[in-house]
Amino acid sequence: MQLSNSTKGYGAIPQALHWLTVFLVALAWALGTFDDVLPKGGPRESGLFVHICAGIVILCLLVARLTWRLVDPPPPPEATEFGNWMGRWLDPVTRIAHFSLYALLVAVPVAGIVLQFARGDALPLLGFAEIASPWPKDRAFAHNVKEVHETLAHALVVLAAFHAAAALVHHWIFRDRTLVRMLPHSE
Repeated sequence: MQLSNSTKGYGAIPQALHWLTVFLVALAWALGTFDDVLPKGGPRESGLFVHICAGIVILCLLVARLTWRLVDPPPPPEATEFGNWMGRWLDPVTRIAHFSLYALLVAVPVAGIVLQFARGDALPLLGFAEIASPWPKDRAFAHNVKEVHETLAHALVVLAAFHAAAALVHHWIFRDRTLVRMLPHSE
């Protein structure tokens, strides 16, 4: 198992960071979207705690991912039969999509933190400590921030679904190794 990237694929560390982020985004989105399904009281409060912790860990993983990317650049894009005629417009679209994913991975948790503070609640730091709200409770502001947080979260999930669909198109239609390079034991 190779830890770092090669010209053929991603190493174990970027793969782990990627798939852990995928899992946590799905978990946080599901808990945030379907929180009303949980019984009021303890289960709903636990769901919110896990939701918040997942968001904080997503931010930490993003810092780790970007740091790793600076130290260990990703492999070059996979060459395809369609690359010559599609590359002219597909390369910029791919760059914009990746940048947007990274931006949303920052914006969604930051909006969630602002929401927690707007409610006048402390921000739990994975159960080890908490940060008190820097301002008093403001229901109107909290409502507006919640709308922004939810909209950004839905946008992140939709864009991630397009990202996954593009990987599947590469795998099944273009028949290249774009998807396989991000899977464990791909080399």
